[in-house]
Amino acid sequence: MPKTLSRTEFVALMAVLFATIAFSIDSMLPALPEIAAELTPETPNHAQLILTSFIFGMGLGTFFTGALSDAFGRKPVIVAGAALYILATLLAWMAGTLELMLAARTLQGLGASGPRVVALAIIRDLYEGRGMAQLMSFVMLVFTLFPAVAPLIGAGIIALAGWRAIFGVFVLFSLVSVIWLMIRQDETLPPEKRRPLRWPLLRDAVTEVLSNRHAALTIVALSLIFSMLFVALSTTQPVFEKTFGRAGSFPFYFALIAGIAATGNILNARIVMVFGMRRVAKAALLVQVLLSAAMLAYAATSPWESPLAFPIFIAWTAGVFACIGLTVGNLNALAMVPMGHIAGMASSIIGALSTVASVLIAAPIGQAFDGTPLPGVIGVLVCAILAFLTVRALGEPAPIGAPDT
Repeated sequence: MPKTLSRTEFVALMAVLFATIAFSIDSMLPALPEIAAELTPETPNHAQLILTSFIFGMGLGTFFTGALSDAFGRKPVIVAGAALYILATLLAWMAGTLELMLAARTLQGLGASGPRVVALAIIRDLYEGRGMAQLMSFVMLVFTLFPAVAPLIGAGIIALAGWRAIFGVFVLFSLVSVIWLMIRQDETLPPEKRRPLRWPLLRDAVTEVLSNRHAALTIVALSLIFSMLFVALSTTQPVFEKTFGRAGSFPFYFALIAGIAATGNILNARIVMVFGMRRVAKAALLVQVLLSAAMLAYAATSPWESPLAFPIFIAWTAGVFACIGLTVGNLNALAMVPMGHIAGMASSIIGALSTVASVLIAAPIGQAFDGTPLPGVIGVLVCAILAFLTVRALGEPAPIGAPDT
């Protein structure tokens, strides 16, 4: 008989698969100064590309993994992605130049796109509508809490064995998550529901997703929201080091930020079933616009040496991360409502376009870092305004109880 996981174990398993991404990004944050010193000493800002190259590769891979999972099943694609991820991780471990490291990180991202996209398709196979949004909130809660410990883990590994040893832990983490999936979770897409991997079918699926008004607008909104996240991720460690001289305590403060940000997922899980996905996402983005505008006003009138500057920056960064928990799961679920019959391909298109676009937006903002948080604050504010206007363009929420609210 097919295994039926408890809701708790299912959430934990999906969260671990998603956490491959968070671990691959956040545990590298404490290593950025050492990577810059070893691989790109003349242009230390380029070390941030260690993060965005991974995200870019993940976005590219996302185009294909959903279609492959619709054709061959969910589990085989996750296993294949994990194999590529592990191979690329070993290549990154040995990289002696920044160029080779970035290539390996891009391949890592390609591999990680398997767990990212297919885990979402597995959830869509079993849940839909507000129920999916609520479960995604629990998954994203674990996903958000993981960054609280990832930099601490990375810092500990660096202290014990150097920054390259982090890649060995990546391999171990990937193996554990895939073995757990293979042993405990049955395939959720039976053969009779699979779609052959044929160009006309893929073309029709792409056309269907992009011609759907809600899906297209949520892709735009997600691109802008992910840009906010990636700007914050790319610049937070340099801000700690250059602006506030607190590089040594960064992992601990980042844990505090992640812990505060997790309240966004907790709140979303409580209110999304009552107010609906669009209302919650729109309200969260409006709050983020106000917070970033206030942060910009403070930056324009007060020196960064002010005693209040550091705690205000911590609060603003936590607000950016908390906004993710109140928007991303909701918008993904909203876009997927009419796409259940092509869940894998739909999640691929939505995830790929939003991720690649967000990297193209966030990377230049990150490279504009001038030793202060100001470029990042401006970038987040602009993205938040545009994301709010995009979600608002989705229209007023349908009556409570409608499947797409």
